[in-house]
Amino acid sequence: MSRARLRSATDLRTILRDVGSLLAMQGGLMGVTVLVAAGFREWYPALAFLVAALVTAGVGLSARRAFAGAPAPKMKHGMVIAAFGWLSTAVFGSMPFLLSAYLTPAAAMAAYVPADATWEAVTVAGRTSQSSLVYFRNPLHALFESMSGWTGSGLTMAIHEPSLPRTLQWWRSLIQWVGGVGVIVLTVSILARPGSGSYALYRSEARERKIHPSIVSTVRTVWKIFLGYTVLCVLALFVAILFSDYGSRLPLWEVGWQALNHAMTGLSTGGFSVTDNSIATYDSPLIETVLLPMMTLGAIAFPIHYAVLGDRDYAKLLGDLQTRWLFGLLGLGVVALSLQNALGVETVPDAYTTQRFLPEAVPWGARTADAVRDSVFQWISALSCTGFQSAPIGRWTDGGKLLVTGGMVIGGAAGSTVGGIKIIRAYMIGRGIRWQFSRVFLPENAVVTARIGDRVLDREGMEREFNEAMVVSLLWIVLLATGSLVLSNAVGPAYTYADALFEVASAQGNVGLSAGITGPSMPAVAEAMFLVNMWIGRLEIIPVLVFLRSALYGLDP
Repeated sequence: MSRARLRSATDLRTILRDVGSLLAMQGGLMGVTVLVAAGFREWYPALAFLVAALVTAGVGLSARRAFAGAPAPKMKHGMVIAAFGWLSTAVFGSMPFLLSAYLTPAAAMAAYVPADATWEAVTVAGRTSQSSLVYFRNPLHALFESMSGWTGSGLTMAIHEPSLPRTLQWWRSLIQWVGGVGVIVLTVSILARPGSGSYALYRSEARERKIHPSIVSTVRTVWKIFLGYTVLCVLALFVAILFSDYGSRLPLWEVGWQALNHAMTGLSTGGFSVTDNSIATYDSPLIETVLLPMMTLGAIAFPIHYAVLGDRDYAKLLGDLQTRWLFGLLGLGVVALSLQNALGVETVPDAYTTQRFLPEAVPWGARTADAVRDSVFQWISALSCTGFQSAPIGRWTDGGKLLVTGGMVIGGAAGSTVGGIKIIRAYMIGRGIRWQFSRVFLPENAVVTARIGDRVLDREGMEREFNEAMVVSLLWIVLLATGSLVLSNAVGPAYTYADALFEVASAQGNVGLSAGITGPSMPAVAEAMFLVNMWIGRLEIIPVLVFLRSALYGLDP
């Protein structure tokens, strides 16, 4: 065997072993979900998850055992493992949706539908039901839901979430909670051995800064912080829902169920919901207020959380470059979007009312207050890439949609759970342009440095950081523009270009807000394109390009 083929075989063994670890981890999560299904006595979903768990864990453990002796991954392997791992996780993660839809008989599906449901039944692959479970008989819809969950995107094919079995409601929340921190981060913390290979996997998932010298210790600390926050968020949401008008009509266990699921998907900036109209269902300023800091926490880098909680270094919170800019952008965006939407109530009065008011019965002042309230929540939801929705954004003016699109494109801090191009890249582009311009007026032999946060970069370092930010951001914007043109042509005149741009930015930024395009009736070509957008957006493009290149030419230079 030639050296090139030998290297290629060795590379493949390393990749398959570590992707097998990811699948083994997912099989374990499916096994836990079988217990959830049994607790709710949902036997058909229980069977679906049991079969999916056996298949997924079987494939994963077989690959891990067969290639156990493969070398530790280097950075090139880490990139491919990240891209192929996320894709494989989404594919295998779609099995519970698909199997549940096919194994559950019509009578059982009907039992999942709330008694007061008013929506019409639909027919998918020969089965007619009011339950959104029926949509997952379409394999593309099942894969879409899984990819959206694992990548923390939050766009959904389950347009009436309360009509899903509780088991699938839990699974959707669980995969966003795990996916928000990162499948690879979880796998490193549980399965990986300490060493350079762990760091390669960690960095390949668009993470750079370590909390501890050991990467395994770093990711375990991340999970401890995340778990602690989750418990606090569940308690806060439980109280908020309980004291809302909507929650006061629910049994305590249902209040707890909704608090648990929304805390998991809110903190992970995922955005899946178990109510029929996302957060608008509650129509509660209290619940929205409780969710605002929760979404913001998810947009702050984990090293900052550790500095504040572990080292009691409170100055780090505002001393960190990304955190300062996050708070600044939150404030500026809230003001800009509130003004935009408040002025818009005169021209599009029904765009700023949910079920709270009838447009013709509401005076201008009340509609303006409603516009500001919705603007505050939706801007923070967009910039944090959470995707909780409290307003009918599809009826907003194009100006409002474009402002929110900008927030979804930027996203929160690198090293957090968010999508988008990240604040640090947007900052580096602006700072880099200014730096390049200032160099024109300096002598050629001048020693040029730039301070970026707590780092001082020389000319070479600044050029490297600027070029990396420009390359990733440019590719991101090109894909966004291309995708919006494809979607605009696919949906036709029913939606404006601003709608198409908004929807693609939401998918590629892993956000989940929708102008009304995403759903089971969207064109199949657009749905397939969104799968790619969500996958690329979660991994920040470069790992996917490395994966595609390696699939064609191998990992050799």
